[in-house]
Amino acid sequence: MSAQTIAATVPSAPIRTPRSGFGGRAPVTAWYHVAMVAASLVWLIPMLWMLSLSLSDNQALTKETQSLIPQGFTLDNLLGVFSVGLTSRWFFNSAIVSVLTTVLTVLLCAMAGYAFARFTFRGKAVVYATVLAGLMIPKEAMFIPLFTMVADVSMHNTYAALILPRIAAPLGVFLMTQFFSQVPHEVEEAARIDGAGPWRTFFSVMLPLARPSMIALGIFTFVQTWNDYLWPLVSATKSEMFTITTGLASLQGNFAQATELGSLMARGLIGSLPLLLVFIFFQRHLIRGISMTSGSK
Repeated sequence: MSAQTIAATVPSAPIRTPRSGFGGRAPVTAWYHVAMVAASLVWLIPMLWMLSLSLSDNQALTKETQSLIPQGFTLDNLLGVFSVGLTSRWFFNSAIVSVLTTVLTVLLCAMAGYAFARFTFRGKAVVYATVLAGLMIPKEAMFIPLFTMVADVSMHNTYAALILPRIAAPLGVFLMTQFFSQVPHEVEEAARIDGAGPWRTFFSVMLPLARPSMIALGIFTFVQTWNDYLWPLVSATKSEMFTITTGLASLQGNFAQATELGSLMARGLIGSLPLLLVFIFFQRHLIRGISMTSGSK
């Protein structure tokens, strides 16, 4: 029997057509995208409203403030952000405090996480549990002890007072411990065979591997530090040491500045711009770092 005859006698498999209607995947995907667009608009509307107000004339805003379209379009509010009060100094203070806090927190948490994940020492479980217990303590509950400790060494109204209380981050220690626990031990063994000591292994081998998780932790730390309001309000009592959050809040107590809604929104927009830029440029690293820390591939 020829091959053509055998092929003719074998029944062919039915050809499946793509499913359509409400039971198919296409409508589900379409509704998913519609939901995501709607959620994005809910988040974007306040930002667009703030942008519209910052581009509006202050006199026009005394009559209408509910429109997403600028009323009496002007760039004077944005161009005059750093000419009012000490806004430029406040912006600089926030940049210094946020950057230094982020660097020190990431480095300290990486070292602590590496120690908990790789080293064996007496009382390790107790110390690690104590560190994680810090996640359950609200930071507001620590304000009085922190304020007293900083006051005892006369450090209020300094950068050190704004930075040091933040660098001990239990969440960062937990994230870095989880990451280093997943690194194969063969990596360290290979470094030891090549003659690398503990510090060389940590800085030259382990830290480059932990870069995604460190970037994710750095983004979280930078955002929280930049947005922090309560501790700078408590520790910094001199106007020249205000951060951008406490500085902008202080301007609302000024009647002349509070009535200029366009200028106030322009300062708020410029103050939030670094956070938007961080998320735009590092969102890929943030997702990758969270995925590696959680163990997903």
